[in-house]
Amino acid sequence: MALIVLWDIDHTLIENAGVSKEIYGAAFEAVAGCQPSAPAVTEGRTDRLIMQEMFDRNRLVQPKWHTVQAALETAGCERFEALRQRGRALPGARDALIALGKEPAVISSVLTGNIEANARLKLAAFGLDGLVDLEVGAYGSDHRDRAALVGVARDRVYAAYGVPARAPVVLVGDTPRDVEAALTSGAQIVAVATGLHSTADLRAAGASVVLPDLADTASLLARLKGLAGCD
Repeated sequence: MALIVLWDIDHTLIENAGVSKEIYGAAFEAVAGCQPSAPAVTEGRTDRLIMQEMFDRNRLVQPKWHTVQAALETAGCERFEALRQRGRALPGARDALIALGKEPAVISSVLTGNIEANARLKLAAFGLDGLVDLEVGAYGSDHRDRAALVGVARDRVYAAYGVPARAPVVLVGDTPRDVEAALTSGAQIVAVATGLHSTADLRAAGASVVLPDLADTASLLARLKGLAGCD
């Protein structure tokens, strides 16, 4: 049976060095005509939710989503070089994606709060975009609820690969929201303490497998397969 592995991007595969919050601020200003009162609150939220909360905090009505999404895309494109210069792929990320790509029964994609255009941009900045199947990923442009994105990815994997709905799914992410998305959707979770949240935080959120980072490729692959019952 195939194994579906869905990666978070920010603070799991890459460090964006503050560029993400600059993108949200610029998109907000472009649409609202004023600067936000405070930076965006991210921590595993989807772009739909992040932007809605920014408008709510500033006591403004959010325009139609397509307008906000277009502003996010523009802000992302404008900061591509800044991301390349200031950000980086996290230790072990490239090796992990390459290793999974060599596993014939593994479908490796993303589950991210970023809209699709910015998810692609962030991975492309560090040459990671060709190491996952982005066509079957799930993005913050698809739904505001991160847990609902698991079903989105399942449907896309099924359409592209014919993988049955019972195929195991493992999320890899760095926040309690990643853990919650897995637990509430019937997926498994490998949590990595590469972001703001500690190993203890992630275990408290319900993750049974928590790694300090992605540096040990062999251990990571063994954990992924073990959780999915493929070892």
